Amino acid sequence: MAKKVAPQNTSDDQSLVRAFFGGFVWPFRLIGLSLKKLWQGIAWLSHRAPLRQIGHAFRWFFRLRAIRFIGRMLGFGYIRDSAQELRNVTWPTFRESMRLTGAVILFSVIFGALIAVVDYGLDKVFRQILLK
Repeated sequence: MAKKVAPQNTSDDQSLVRAFFGGFVWPFRLIGLSLKKLWQGIAWLSHRAPLRQIGHAFRWFFRLRAIRFIGRMLGFGYIRDSAQELRNVTWPTFRESMRLTGAVILFSVIFGALIAVVDYGLDKVFRQILLK
């Protein structure tokens, strides 16, 4: 059997690809970064340790008394505590939730019918009393 030969990229294909991806790179070229330098910077950031120093800086910043006061005023503690509580919730299974939903719907229909009957009865009584 003959091997299938993959078509070679023509210059038109390469220019289309270059034009497409060039749109993502041109802001960096404006400030003098080449794609190679940009890639090296991303690789350095992912493999080096400045993330540890950045984390320390964030921790220091958010431990400042003024920042903690602003966080308390805006309610960030409440949001954090609420998220922690939601992680601790034991959520019902699908079967339990369907059973409980059915119970709520049944109760709503029965209670609505009861209110309709009472409303109809009181309407008749007050019409008899007030219209005579």
